[in-house]
Amino acid sequence: MNLLALLAFVFILGSAVVLHEFGHFIVAKLLGIRVETFSVGFGKRLWGRRWGTTDYRLSLIPLGGYVKLGGDDSNAGIEEGGAEEIPAGERFDLRPRWQKFLVGVAGPVMNILTALAIPFIGAMAVGVPAAPSPVVSQVEQGGAAEVAGLRPGDRIVSFDNEDNPTWRWMNVVATVKRTQQIPFVVEREGQRVPLSIRPTVFQEGGHEMGDLDFLPDLGVLPVIVGKVVEDSPAAKAGLRTGDRIVALGAEPARNSAQVRQFISKNPGELRLTVEREGQRLELTTPAERLEGNLLGISFQPPPQAPLERVGPGEALSVAVNTNVEILRLTGMALGQVFTGRLAVGEAVGGPIAIAQASYEAANNYGWSGVFDMLGFLSLNLGIFNLLPIPVLDGGMIFMLFLEGTLAMVGMKLSMRMRERIQQVGFVFLLLLMGFVIINDVTKIAPGWFRSKEKPAATQPK
Repeated sequence: MNLLALLAFVFILGSAVVLHEFGHFIVAKLLGIRVETFSVGFGKRLWGRRWGTTDYRLSLIPLGGYVKLGGDDSNAGIEEGGAEEIPAGERFDLRPRWQKFLVGVAGPVMNILTALAIPFIGAMAVGVPAAPSPVVSQVEQGGAAEVAGLRPGDRIVSFDNEDNPTWRWMNVVATVKRTQQIPFVVEREGQRVPLSIRPTVFQEGGHEMGDLDFLPDLGVLPVIVGKVVEDSPAAKAGLRTGDRIVALGAEPARNSAQVRQFISKNPGELRLTVEREGQRLELTTPAERLEGNLLGISFQPPPQAPLERVGPGEALSVAVNTNVEILRLTGMALGQVFTGRLAVGEAVGGPIAIAQASYEAANNYGWSGVFDMLGFLSLNLGIFNLLPIPVLDGGMIFMLFLEGTLAMVGMKLSMRMRERIQQVGFVFLLLLMGFVIINDVTKIAPGWFRSKEKPAATQPK
């Protein structure tokens, strides 16, 4: 785990949690509830400043944060020092239930708004990829697609009972249902043909992934060499940064995904035609390959469909659809766990899994990947906190609902019962955290200390 992984992890997780706590903070302030502490991080106070009645602080452990509301003792165990006398009008515990509800739900709502804002701003600022028609460009010889009967030129009209599927969604389904037969329908020569595919399973980053073994028709995009590894087969062939690959033997280079697949499926010497400073050069790579059957080159910019400018309405639609897709993915994975088709360890991840995903996002896609990861984590954090588990926001909301229901029949929840419920919730979260950390260590962490053979990508992931 290097410095980039640590910085990406702290920024993504810290931002998601701080934005969550800011939701509680701003609603409490608007309602006139005293906020005693707004802490970034947990543990010992390292630095801070007091403005008004609030201590804004930076604490020792940068893996979260919290707000301490006047009259709310839920965070008393992590606060230092004694509590000062708070006027009754500023106490959280003396406010009506609807105000407590607004403060409690504000954190998850802020996370969900963040998850919507990131793709919305991205769509408005740079546009959205022009979604290619789901037409198959290439089928890997002997792969899952060929076995299923898929042919180049087929247009996929349904995949896993989803009409007009996107390439992204099909890749998601292929991983979640990688051990199952997935039904799909193609349009071929004016007729609809039902088929079924069982994805090829491979390892990537300590996880099992599913590959459909075919490429979409992304159109013709420039294939520019972004980096050449020193002493690699590509370097020995004479490839340089900035070269544009225009042909692979007699086959034209259409896009980076196609070039990657061609290289990975054709070991040995390769004849490449490149453009350099207005001239065309014929280069031949040596027969040797790097680990994973690679030449030692990366492409810049990364393969993507051309971007289209959109207005606010379309950008909002993109943002909503992106987050709905994430929720559907999460629901699909949990459904596979409950039906016994997916191990629970594959569906959940803890701090180490988040750190690894954050590093890969930052390393492979830069700031774009970092903010995409922040949106994904923020949405899941917001939804998770709405679960009716004591000590979570959803648990507090459930308790408010329970208290209101009991009050309607003249009953009241005792303080002793309230404490017992909180203790059960705390123990549950400790057990859950212990499970995900152990799961991360056994599944992911060993890979950081040994070399990993990473398969060449055969399609946009």
